[in-house]
Amino acid sequence: MEKTPKHKPLVVYGARQIGKTTSIREFGKQYKSFIEINFVTMPQFKKIFQNSYEVNDIIKELSFLNPKFQFIENDTLIFFDEVQEFPNAVTSLKFFALDGRFDVICSASLLGGHYNKINSIPVGFKQDYIMRSLDFEEYLWANGYSEKQIEDIFNCMKRLEKLPEVYMFKLRELFKDYIFVGGMPEAVDLFVKYGTFTKVFPIQQMIYQNYYDDIGKYIEGLDVVKVKNVYKHISSQLAKDNHKFQISKMKHGARFREYIGVEELLNDAGIINIAYNLQTLDLPFVSYEISNYFRIYFADHFCLLLH
Repeated sequence: MEKTPKHKPLVVYGARQIGKTTSIREFGKQYKSFIEINFVTMPQFKKIFQNSYEVNDIIKELSFLNPKFQFIENDTLIFFDEVQEFPNAVTSLKFFALDGRFDVICSASLLGGHYNKINSIPVGFKQDYIMRSLDFEEYLWANGYSEKQIEDIFNCMKRLEKLPEVYMFKLRELFKDYIFVGGMPEAVDLFVKYGTFTKVFPIQQMIYQNYYDDIGKYIEGLDVVKVKNVYKHISSQLAKDNHKFQISKMKHGARFREYIGVEELLNDAGIINIAYNLQTLDLPFVSYEISNYFRIYFADHFCLLLH
């Protein structure tokens, strides 16, 4: 990330453990003042929006709760983390955008299912950014390859030229490791440091279980059981030669109509990707999707290796 002129407040959302908080903290080093509010570990700060969303009132409340906070006009970044715990904080982004003195970034996991709880969504006054786990290019960065080296490989591909054999040998080796490590930053960091999977697999198992546990925390009602059931059966369905995700294979007597929309909850959480079959191969694809004919893939491939 980098500063840009006339920017809007930013909402960064995606699955847990993909590095949202770490990335925003690194970006915050560009400012003279960086103020971080975590609504999970600092629930008392939810009260700053109790009486008003006006910037002056919010700043006054923040400075009262923590007098060490410094509010330097045009050089302060306010970071609201774990916004899914208090979605109404997003309403304040309109007022920060209109005021223009302070930059604001919000970070959230599983935010998609919480928009209906926001008093007033600041449409046109914020920029949304979906953050995902590391792709293969970013994995190469983590292994020390420069942007110039990666650009050379990419240009060779664009020209449809054959890569030198020494390149192909090393890239195959790196890609095989990437398939097992996945793109979660902590797992990648441990593998780069130690070069073995010993420390990586426990981290992967922990993240997989955290995703499962979070379903019960953020999804309400009877949908919890259904969403967990879909989550647990993704790998087994991919292992079969099915052309679509078959609800009937998860539980005896299960019907698709009982699970309508369940996959969208996991998709909103950034945990899965949905690939719909199309009636015809024309643009826009979304107009030709068959709503009950799709396959489900984990957003990060390490999950597939655990089941």
